[in-house]
Amino acid sequence: MSCKLSIKAETSIPALISSIEKGLPTSNFTKIRNCLGLPDKDLAMYIRVPKSTLAIRKKAGKFSFEESERLYRIQRLYLKALDVFGTVEMARKWLKEESYGLGDVSPLEYAKTEVGAREVENLLGRIEHGVFS
Repeated sequence: MSCKLSIKAETSIPALISSIEKGLPTSNFTKIRNCLGLPDKDLAMYIRVPKSTLAIRKKAGKFSFEESERLYRIQRLYLKALDVFGTVEMARKWLKEESYGLGDVSPLEYAKTEVGAREVENLLGRIEHGVFS
């Protein structure tokens, strides 16, 4: 399965900031949802967008600045997990399953805040370098 995302890891920081400030397109939501193998309601929960707001955003075609930051956070973690585990299936599985290193909470659940997302990134870094404690 190929998961091509609109904002790539190589995107320059100024371009990324500009895209987030303007509001990411709702097509990004669909692509990330598909890459993660999640229903709309689950991804919306992880980025803290109520179901009714998601419907409004889909009609408008883009997310707010804050919602875009949260959506990009999940995308960033997905790309890092993909880099660490090497396949879409393994990255998806790891992000959705409970993790001992996160207190038996799934990385996606843990990443509902930026602080939690940083911990998930730290854990991925430890896994990548073979440091599990």
